[in-house]
Amino acid sequence: MSSNLPIRKIIHVDMDAFYASVAQMDNPDLKGKPIAVGGGGTRGVISAASYEARKFGVKSAMSGQLAKKLCPELIFVKSDFGRYKEISNKIRAIFFDYTDLVEPLSLDEAYLDVTQNKKGNPSASLIAEEIRNRIYNEVGLTASAGISINKFVAKVASDYNKPNGQKTVNPEEVLNFLEALDIRKFYGIGKVTAEKMYQKGIFTGKDLKSKTIEYLEQHFGKSGAYYYHIVRGVHNSQVKPNRIRKSLAAERTFSKNLSSEIFMLEKLEHIAEEVSKRLGKNSVAGKTVTLKIKYSDFTLQTRSKTLPYFFADKSVILETAKDLLYQEKLNNSVRLLGISLSNLNTEQNTKKTEEKKSVSVQLKFKF
Repeated sequence: MSSNLPIRKIIHVDMDAFYASVAQMDNPDLKGKPIAVGGGGTRGVISAASYEARKFGVKSAMSGQLAKKLCPELIFVKSDFGRYKEISNKIRAIFFDYTDLVEPLSLDEAYLDVTQNKKGNPSASLIAEEIRNRIYNEVGLTASAGISINKFVAKVASDYNKPNGQKTVNPEEVLNFLEALDIRKFYGIGKVTAEKMYQKGIFTGKDLKSKTIEYLEQHFGKSGAYYYHIVRGVHNSQVKPNRIRKSLAAERTFSKNLSSEIFMLEKLEHIAEEVSKRLGKNSVAGKTVTLKIKYSDFTLQTRSKTLPYFFADKSVILETAKDLLYQEKLNNSVRLLGISLSNLNTEQNTKKTEEKKSVSVQLKFKF
């Protein structure tokens, strides 16, 4: 890490099995039992699993049928996003008692910059502990937290002592912490990239750190520079209270596999209408339509097209999606279709809206 870089105090708060925990809180009969949110029916896909279910290998994005085989006692419950949002708003209200620099990543996790906080508390670790206690006492749910000098390390640390725990990585500990970390634990390194790194003898942060930026860019493209810097504790992204949305999407999983494009057109019309509604609700438009196709064998394909102007109309979205559908022959019968709109007009003024202030002093009190 460069000694010239500012040291900030970042907390990443991540709720524990949020959707499943809300269901268990609202229905005490479900407490201590393996439950899955979503995934019901013959074609359902799980969106969340309780820790009791995870012990059997049940996890999000898994088919409900497979999950039931792994855990015969599994209980399926329906999603309730209205309730999740209600609980999420209560949790965020607690965050804002400590700082206005809160960047939500989703309903169940957020970054907080507490370098300068409303409580005047010099210890980010104590703030994180206090926030977690308040969430438990005022909301009834447990949360985990990671505390460190930047968003990347804080997010990695929040997963370290889950559930209902926290991990602080002090400034002087960052490099050793990252060097000892399994490469699979690095945020931003997915399963495919991890396998590629394994093939090249990169198993830990120390192995990654031994590679030059030229080597990483050669083998991992534009992401190479990102990997080079994060393993050295360098991640300068600030906590942005008004996070810029980069895409809007909707998708549908079908009760029966579809094998003809003709049958898919009706489905695409409903999906395009939903995307258009979401765009209108958020007052945004975009230029790039991406069609997502998941086949019956669970392989995934995406096709994209960018237009020279911003649009949010259902008709334009649908026609573009149709073009993408007919772009090439389908590989198999289809179980899911999705449409997303990206390259949004919210990104036009990103640089102008970023925080101009940054803390540029070395913090001398306890982290």
